[in-house]
Amino acid sequence: MQLKRVVVTGLGAVTPLGNNVNDYWNNLIKGVSGAAPITRFDASKFKTRFACEVKGFDPEKYFDRKEARKLDTFTWYGIASSVEAFADSGLDAQGIDRDEVGVIWGSGIGGLDTFQNETFAFAKGDGTPRFNPFFIPKMIADICSGHISMRFGLRGPNFTTVSACASSTNALIDAFNYIRLGKAIAIVTGGSEAAINESGIGGFNACMAMSTRNDDPASASRPYDKDRDGFVLGEGSGAIILEELEHALKRGAKIYAEIIGGGMSADAHHITAPHPEGLGAKLVMQRALNDAGISPNEIDYINTHGTSTPLGDTAELKAIKNIFGDHAYKINISSTKSMTGHLLGAAGAIEGIATILAVKNNIIPPTINIGNLDPEIDTKLNLTPNKMQQREVRAAISNTFGFGGHNAAIVIKKYK
Repeated sequence: MQLKRVVVTGLGAVTPLGNNVNDYWNNLIKGVSGAAPITRFDASKFKTRFACEVKGFDPEKYFDRKEARKLDTFTWYGIASSVEAFADSGLDAQGIDRDEVGVIWGSGIGGLDTFQNETFAFAKGDGTPRFNPFFIPKMIADICSGHISMRFGLRGPNFTTVSACASSTNALIDAFNYIRLGKAIAIVTGGSEAAINESGIGGFNACMAMSTRNDDPASASRPYDKDRDGFVLGEGSGAIILEELEHALKRGAKIYAEIIGGGMSADAHHITAPHPEGLGAKLVMQRALNDAGISPNEIDYINTHGTSTPLGDTAELKAIKNIFGDHAYKINISSTKSMTGHLLGAAGAIEGIATILAVKNNIIPPTINIGNLDPEIDTKLNLTPNKMQQREVRAAISNTFGFGGHNAAIVIKKYK
């Protein structure tokens, strides 16, 4: 069958660098860090006492107080970003067939705030089970996609992908596939996460996965630097409107970029560590390129998973060199997690937005905090250190890899 072309027509973001796309993008290209001491709870006894929190978010801008209490924080963020994306797309102002518009969302954890707060309250009580009637509907990871569909009356395909830190890239790939197969005319896709609480910080500390650079949070997320000591936890949401090209053209929509391919793979190696030779990362990029029908030489930018962990960063770069050969030295590589921290299941969504805007604007956001390059890393690779760079970006890849060995990559091309 003739596959349909899929384009991006709307963007929305709630991030540690800003609660809308414009603020987020401008702070990315300026190289601003979103990391700071934790304000949500008393973290003084934790090994890590900082994170990349969303700042100044007002849920009452989107919900009345009664409705807000029925939603977990990750759903607040998801709805807020989708409101911006839907408005940006212009879909809401036009007579679209809402039976043909869906929501495919990603979240690695879902309502961790709700789960923690309800179990804390039970543990402090006398053993009598007094749980909030909204406990389960607030907590389950799929609920955000349901709320987004109800917000806009969207009756198309609706589900949530859960693949740890690859969740929202998997959601993007699924949305892309549904549209190009003719099963929807448009889909609200992306992801949201809100895990900055005692359970999230304590759990990742127990995994020995997070940075403990408490004396200087702004420089703690330092992918590719010799002195990196783990990732910095972030939170937030990104929403992307994907739309069938002919439908977008008929209604005169603005088009940011075109999605042309996606790949998925598994490391089949370890529950938290990547394959040391980056075999899963190599497979996922190769599959994404094959699906897109382009050669490695057409890629100008890779937004890497780049979490600032000693094993993960080097394994991904090995995979890039393996796939791209000599062309790897002509590609701009950067990790925007150096600024946003790691948004877990929402990482692919906000990094997808960064990659879309890099393609549209011909600007590469930097990898900040590279001061002492890891000697295991090839110095000829262009990691876009510390400052953004301008260049033509014909096509780009956004990579995300998750606990359990889940890998997903999407290919974004300049629309012509």
